[in-house]
Amino acid sequence: MDERSKEEYRPFLERRRRELVDRIGQAARRVSREPSDIQLVAVSKTVGNDEVALAHEVGYSTFAENRPQELKRKVAAARLNPALADVRFHMIGNLQTNKINRVLGNATLVHSLSSAHLAQALSRRSLLQDVVTPCLMEVNMLGEETKKGFSPDEAREVLEVIMGLDGISLKGLMTMAPARNPSAARKAFCGLRELRDELRERSGLELEELSCGMSGDFEIAVEEGSTLVRLGRIVFDPTYEDV
Repeated sequence: MDERSKEEYRPFLERRRRELVDRIGQAARRVSREPSDIQLVAVSKTVGNDEVALAHEVGYSTFAENRPQELKRKVAAARLNPALADVRFHMIGNLQTNKINRVLGNATLVHSLSSAHLAQALSRRSLLQDVVTPCLMEVNMLGEETKKGFSPDEAREVLEVIMGLDGISLKGLMTMAPARNPSAARKAFCGLRELRDELRERSGLELEELSCGMSGDFEIAVEEGSTLVRLGRIVFDPTYEDV
């Protein structure tokens, strides 16, 4: 991205962030929540390092990638830039066991812990590297065939197994809702919150994070208790129309 392009793009990012923060705040206040309890995670999978740096300049500090190799590449670039010292990256996409090493030490939170097998592999690799990896259990709340994750019943069954694994720390739950279906989204997000509350009571874990809500449904997610909204196109794409 050349300097002229940066000068043209930065005002858009700044304006869009103000709009998104305002919408999140309004959604939070509608249900008597504090807007500060919701973190906006900028999904940077479709943009490059220059766009990440510009987004950081206008106020974003947490980004997310869905491919381990791209996560590793962007983290490496950020570490070379002192201005990005406070930037954090999350891993939100499907994680295969043979890609775990690209995530360890690079992602400050893994949203997509989707099976007991993956949890065990992530535990072993984390122990080998002497790190503790914060994770969210991915739950397929509505049983969609196209989505990964535990069913709610599987999440209940596997909770103690995951709690017993060293090297990982369970911080909460994540889900995705069907696109362009507000009623289904609300059902999924409400169900995730209720499942979290149940698992919290059973386990004694805080499970403070609920990762749900994307560009098309983040306000519903905030109303239903989300603490992490994952916004991509709506953050970075000037042609995105839902603002």
